[in-house]
Amino acid sequence: MPTLDVFSQEKQKVGNIELRDDVFGVSVNRPLVHQVLKAQLAGRRQGTAKTKTKAEVRGGGRKPFRQKGTGNARQGSSRSPLNPGGGQTFGPIPRSYVQSTPKEMVRGALRSALSDRVNAKRMLIIDQFKLASPKTKGFSELLRKKLQLEKKVLIVDDANKNLELSGRNIPNLQIIRSEGINVYDIIRNDWLVCTKEAAQKIEKHLAPLGMAPEKANKKATKKAGGVKHA
Repeated sequence: MPTLDVFSQEKQKVGNIELRDDVFGVSVNRPLVHQVLKAQLAGRRQGTAKTKTKAEVRGGGRKPFRQKGTGNARQGSSRSPLNPGGGQTFGPIPRSYVQSTPKEMVRGALRSALSDRVNAKRMLIIDQFKLASPKTKGFSELLRKKLQLEKKVLIVDDANKNLELSGRNIPNLQIIRSEGINVYDIIRNDWLVCTKEAAQKIEKHLAPLGMAPEKANKKATKKAGGVKHA
């Protein structure tokens, strides 16, 4: 099992945590991560691009010139796509870009993304963030000087309003809750910072079959017949 040090918000070691191999220690499946990432970004597209066809452009009801005798090609409307101000041929129309992605594929891609951060030693576990009040300047100094985190940082914590208010205006910092963790946010940020509680929630959510190792062992023993006692 991957074992990571647990630090206080002042970067003092206060313990360690053992993470599950099947969540934070899997081999990285890059094609799967790429596919889920593309689907996630496609789902964010508005899909509202629209151009008017010949039938939708206003005007053009009168024939622009007579059928014969002018030497020009015959025309029935001045709103033809061949004319300036006319309609658009095969232009975009409103559509949905959502790609259907099975839930287990999304979970597998999340495991790969998290394992990649652990392997690259770009994941930091904080015991908890205790902020007396929402202060952007104080939290920015804590982040850069105490924790020594540079570049883009993603912080995962649950229901910590002072943390969310303190960090929302800091450049290159993103704060989300454990239920909102996703492949794109993990990949686009250089550092992943989780509180101990958030890491355990992510581990529980992404664990195969949704059960802890001890429960899985009990179920396997029961299925095999268990041990008979006198």
